[in-house]
Parts: sequence; C-alpha cells; structure tokens
Amino acid sequence: MEANDAELNHREQATLRAVALGRAELTSSREPDLFIDGLAVCDQSCAHRLANLGLIATARDGRPGERVPAVLTETGKTALMTMRSVPVAAA
Repeated sequence: MEANDAELNHREQATLRAVALGRAELTSSREPDLFIDGLAVCDQSCAHRLANLGLIATARDGRPGERVPAVLTETGKTALMTMRSVPVAAA
C-alpha cells in the first residue's frame, strides 16, 4: 500500500500532528520506535506503519538505537494537510 492510498486512523492522524509540532523522536533502527514528549508510544505498530508508509522519518542519521528528532516527510506533510488545516512546523 502506498502512502497516498492509505487511510489513516485517528491514532495515526494524532501521531502525525505530534510529529508536526516537534514533539516526537524516533530511534535509529530498521523498525523505529516512537517517543512523544519523551515517553514511549504505547502503539509502536502505528509508528512502524507511518515510517513504512514514508510519512515520518528521522531528522538526521543516528547511532543504532539512538533517539533523534522525528519529522514529517513531504508525503507526511501532504497527508496532514489533506486531513485538516493543522500548523506544520518548518523543516
């Protein structure tokens, strides 16, 4: 499934909003774990899906397992903008 074909549930939409507001970190790994406001997200499958769809990514490379800021990709920004008018932090 491609990102532009994916229907996002409410939790995934909320996660995109948190990333857009600069509140999220991802671990540098094949299946990144997501942290919001410093706390591990309880639904890591949501984070994995968003990353695998190419909607979120790490802001920079990091050591394996290191937490780095999460950002919306261009595809993620587009998905967020189509959901509703939400401020997106500049990348």
